[in-house]
Amino acid sequence: MIVDILNETLGVALAAAPWLLLGLLAAGAVKALIPEAALQRWLGGAGLAATARAAVVGAPLPLCSCGAIPTALALHRGGAGRGPTTAFLIGTPGVGVDSLAISYALLGPVMAIARALGAIVTAITTGLLVGRTHGATDHSGATDADTCGGCCATDTGCATPETPERLAARLRSGLHYAFHDVLDDIRLWLVIGLLVAGALLALVPPATLAAWGSGLAAMLVMAVIGIPMYLCATAATPIAVGLITAGVSPGTVLVFLLAAPITSLATLGVFRRELGTPALVLYLTGIAATTIALGLALDAGLARTGVDVTTQMGAAGELLPAWLEWSTLIILSVLATPVLRRWLDRLIPHPQPRSA
Repeated sequence: MIVDILNETLGVALAAAPWLLLGLLAAGAVKALIPEAALQRWLGGAGLAATARAAVVGAPLPLCSCGAIPTALALHRGGAGRGPTTAFLIGTPGVGVDSLAISYALLGPVMAIARALGAIVTAITTGLLVGRTHGATDHSGATDADTCGGCCATDTGCATPETPERLAARLRSGLHYAFHDVLDDIRLWLVIGLLVAGALLALVPPATLAAWGSGLAAMLVMAVIGIPMYLCATAATPIAVGLITAGVSPGTVLVFLLAAPITSLATLGVFRRELGTPALVLYLTGIAATTIALGLALDAGLARTGVDVTTQMGAAGELLPAWLEWSTLIILSVLATPVLRRWLDRLIPHPQPRSA
């Protein structure tokens, strides 16, 4: 039984590795080339246009729900309205370039598109709901711990270092961010997700969950379970593979893929302190109602068109040679291992940003 689980886990990991590496490279480029000052200019104001911009701009950024908190608070305190701030806080962890790549590799194009559009729609809808609330926010008592939501490991964890001026230096800094900060943030949950997917693939017959794996009740359970979790979008993907293979409907899995990465208990606590309890109630209502509606719509659309998501799963990986899958898995394993990565850091020093 253990051998079967490990074999299934290895198969999922090999299929995901090239696309995860590609996603991390894209995440580093996004981090390096888009200054935070530009984000604040784009996301200023309130209303539908600003909320939609915040959702679209935040979607490709490589931040988890906890990592998005400092940036979202900076935007709000820098003049962004409640709606755009909420949309950014939802759209950013809901989907990213790394999770889209691994979604396409493991779940196929239909689920990848549904996930991307679902995160944006959830961000806009919930942002518009929260934007209807009003209230003065007192920041005089805010501390670094409040801003970070308890997620920063060091005193400088929330500070944004100055971006080096030269393009080459910015790209190196972005890659350092992707393969240090982002990879460190997702590696444990990614391994857990792969093991859960392997266990589901090896042990759970499809008929076991097929009977209750769809419909409003199942989606509500997924939303209730997913909302308080701290699970990044990339790590949630292998679990989704196991759920679909075990017989859970794609729409129900979409609810999990959207609800679990979008928020966490840390996010909820900071959100309430920043915007108040009425805004928090609308925040939770918007996420739950929108994700369930999207899940129901996806299942209905697939039933009408006859598209079978299970036949698309892993199709992208079949296009890649085995040597590439093994090579990228080894590279990611080395970069995710602190001892080996410190050795690489000594060989390739990371450039320090210029001080003011």
